[in-house]
Order: sequence, then C-alpha cells, then structure tokens
Amino acid sequence: MIAGGTSRSGDGGVVDKPVFFLAHDQQAVLEALASDLGRRFAADYRIRSASSPEVALAALEGLAADGQEVALLVAGQSLGKSSGVDFLVAAHELHPRARRALLIGRGEWAAGGTHPAVRAMTLGQVDSYLFHPWTIPERWLYLPVSELLADWSNAGPPVEEAIRIVGSPWDASTHQLRDVLSRVAIPHGLYPPDSETGRRLLEQAGQDGSRLPVVVFYTGRVLVEPSFADLSEALGFRTSPPPDGGRYDLAIVGAGPAGLAAAVYAASEGLRTLLLEPGVPGGQAGTTSLIRNYLGFPRGLSGEDLANRALEQAWLFGAEVVLANPASGLRVDGSDRLLRLSDGQGVAARSVIVATGVSWRRLEAPSLDPLRGAGVFYGASVAEARASEGQRVFVVGAGNSAGQAAVHLARYARSVTVVARGERLGARMSDYLVRQLEALPNVTVLTRTEVAGGHGRGRLEGLTLSDRAVGGTRTVAADALFVLIGAEPHTRWLGDLVARDPGGYLLTGQDLMAAATAPRWPLERPPMLLETTVPGVFAAGDVRHRSVKRVASAAGSGAVAVQLVHEYLGG
Repeated sequence: MIAGGTSRSGDGGVVDKPVFFLAHDQQAVLEALASDLGRRFAADYRIRSASSPEVALAALEGLAADGQEVALLVAGQSLGKSSGVDFLVAAHELHPRARRALLIGRGEWAAGGTHPAVRAMTLGQVDSYLFHPWTIPERWLYLPVSELLADWSNAGPPVEEAIRIVGSPWDASTHQLRDVLSRVAIPHGLYPPDSETGRRLLEQAGQDGSRLPVVVFYTGRVLVEPSFADLSEALGFRTSPPPDGGRYDLAIVGAGPAGLAAAVYAASEGLRTLLLEPGVPGGQAGTTSLIRNYLGFPRGLSGEDLANRALEQAWLFGAEVVLANPASGLRVDGSDRLLRLSDGQGVAARSVIVATGVSWRRLEAPSLDPLRGAGVFYGASVAEARASEGQRVFVVGAGNSAGQAAVHLARYARSVTVVARGERLGARMSDYLVRQLEALPNVTVLTRTEVAGGHGRGRLEGLTLSDRAVGGTRTVAADALFVLIGAEPHTRWLGDLVARDPGGYLLTGQDLMAAATAPRWPLERPPMLLETTVPGVFAAGDVRHRSVKRVASAAGSGAVAVQLVHEYLGG
C-alpha cells in the first residue's frame, strides 16, 4: 500500500477509500505511476500495486472478499508471460464496477488495428488506455484517469442526492422523472413509499402517500405528481419565452445534436437565437450510453455528456432555451415566420430551423402498452440501466443505438438478449459493436425473431417471441424490454405548409425540386441545400429526407443550416 487507507465519513465514522490497483512487470514504471497518481489522488483513493498477475489477482481476491471497492485497474500491455488485457478481464470478474485502463507505449501507432489496445477497446475488455511515458501528467495521466473516475462514480449510486423521489419503481411517472434527472446529470435517489426512508420523506413533506410520485429537493421544496414542465421550472429552465420577447433572428425547434449545434453557431455569430425543446435536450443521442465514433473523442463519450456540454455552450453564447413547450404550428406573415406553442403563445422569427428529429417506432403488440415505463421502454433509458442489475433484459433492434444499449446494459444485467428481425446484425450495426456483442458472455443475439407480446401484473414479467424462420411462438421470462427500432419524424405539427416525403421526412433543396407532389417553390432563386418549401425555414438532422443517421452528421447539418440562414437573412 503506497497511499493512506482510510478517511472520515460525514458522521464521524471511519470508511475505507476506494482502490487504484496497478499491475506492471517493470518495477521502475510501476513506482513512477504509483507516485504520480498518488500526488493527485491519494487524498481520496488508496493506491496498491503488484508486478505479477498472480500476486495482483490474489490481492484483488482479498479486496473483494473484504468488500473493498476498486475504482480503477491499470495494467501494462504485458505482464510477464501473460498480457495486460487478460489480467484486466480476470480482474474485472472480481471487481465488475472498476474501470480498466491499459498502459501502452507512446508512438505505437504503426501497429494500427492490430494493436492489443484497439482490439481490447473494440471488444469491451478495457475502458480506456494510458500512454507511457506520460511526459505531462496533467494532460496524459490525470485527465484520462479523472474521466474514468467520473464514469465510475456516475455508474454507482450518488454519494449526495440533490433530489429524492418517493414512488413505485414500476410507475411510468416515476420512470419519466428518473429519466429526466439522469439525462440532465442531477444526482437523485428513489425510495418506495413503504420503505423507511420513503415514509420519513412523505412525513417531512406533509404527504400521506395517496398521490405519488413525490419529489423532495435538497432545499426542502416539494413537488407532488409533477409534470415535466413543473420539474423543468423547478430545475431553473424556462418553459415559455418572455411575453415581450420581440422578434428573433432564428428560432430552432428541437434540441438534439442538430438543434444544439445550430444554437451554438447561431448564438456565437451574433444571431438572436431561441431554442425550443419539448423534452430533454439531446434527442435520441442523449440516451446513448457511449458514442465511440464521434470525431475527437477516441475513448468515446456519452450522449448525456455531449448534450449537456452543448446545451451549456449554447447558453454561454447567449441562446435562449425553452423546455416543455412544444411548437404546435407554423405560419408565414410577410418576412416573419410565426411559431405557435402548445401553451398558446406565439414566437416571431426571421428564420426557422426545424430539427425535431425522430422518435422510436412502437411495437405492434398492444399487450405491451400498459407496461410502458413499467419494464417496457422506448429508447435506452439511462435511469433504468443501473436498475437492471441482476435482471433478464431484452433489447429490440439491429442498429447502432440498439448495439450501444445492449453493451451498456450488459454491465449491470444478468443477461441481455438482442432481438432482431433480420438475418444478421452487421447490415445496420457498426462492426465494432457487432464484435463487442459477440465477446460479451452475458449477451445473446436472436436473429429472425420478433417480440409479439408481453405480460405482467403491474410490471413486465414475460415476453412472447415469434420465430420468423420456422414460425411459432414461445414465452420467455423478462424483467425489462428496451425497444430501439425504426424511426418516425416529428413533423405533423407543420401541417401542409412544408412538403414531406411519404415517410413524413422534410424535403429540402434539390429533393424538394425533384418531388412531383411537392408544392411549387415560390421564388425565382432555387431553394438552398437545407431549405424547405417555405423560404427561410430550414431542416437539419434526422428529420430531413435522406439524412445520414449519425450524431456527427446531425451536428454538421445544424452548423451548415446556420450558414444558410446567414445567406437568407443577408439576401
């Protein structure tokens, strides 16, 4: 043991610190790594080390037997006759919550895709990597370790709870609250009304439990059966634009990656910008556990992190953000584009970007409808991933979102079964995800299979699966079902004003001119690349016809749309 081993808890008791465990067969490297990590992290973590896999695993077994938590595992690329990856795989079985990093030599890019770190990251055997020598510890050691610790901390129960919810874990309203709070990164806890803490919270709030859920803030504020708008206001968000807000240069409808990117670029370039989002910022991408192929993030980043960073960035540049108040209509009044909101208010803007994205298509299984939020979830609910520990989880879908959800859920669930209608996953899912799913021992893939129904009393208990290859059905036990299939664009609120393709996606640019059924373009100039049938109204992201369904593409189209807005306003 190199660092101290205990610290004082808030009630005066003594608690053990979580452990950093380091394994390397070069003693000099091991000592330097332990020393540098100790300088930064010894106040909150114990640092232990070993120079052989046998000694290291024996020590880790002892820590597991004593109930000691390991936060970080770091191993050299080679450990004597063993490999660092093999050691990390074995160590992870003893401490499944620990984050794993492989220490690799700087300048080993020549190995390309054959490098052990590349394969290990692809297969989910390690979470990250560290460079040796780390030369500047603040950049090459402390920063990636801090990111791993943030991920480790986020995966467990919060140390401090800003909000406590009293409600049933299988109530749809409770699920929605937890999902919102998880996606905006607010630490919270859930307590059933018949638990000791739940009863105490209800008593302190002056509630008898007949109306649930009850939300108790750390400030003492209490919300009973809150709507999303109630919760948004309590969290400090606007739910309507100022009544005397005047005219905006640009109104953006939808705060997924496309809308957030548009808000950042528009506000940073001096346009008076309003961003409208009916739900939680981030769109479908905001529910993604890890985006591995986003430019500039080789270790990946969560959709939640991306959305929250982008929202903060837009706010810092001066964009006005309104939540929980969807746009319900659009009309043209001279040079103004007038948006009608669900609360009856109107917004005048010189230009509009529609970035409303898509929602997951519902399964054609009526028996599942009463169980929505009670074990049946559309999208990869961040809140439910940690709650799936030890459960039998099913994921429906064959695209990247389904693959990412399955990999993330496999961290917690007893088993994860991916259900796909097609013959294989690789047709629509990235190769790295297919290989990662194949390598996970608790993941099973069922192809040519559909979910035909489900059952349960108050919560999901079982599913009916239909075999598309040979016919027939069978019933399986299931605790949770996550559905990530197809997509339906949010465009009905536009009525007949803006032309759409048969699937409801917005036609723009040359696609607009080529469509035989589209309304006549009203100007002498041709429509711009992302411009709809209404001059000054643009479409960005997944809502657009023939869009590329990738987070980076959506963000890019939001940026391009702002450039076109400048051209339109300056024309």
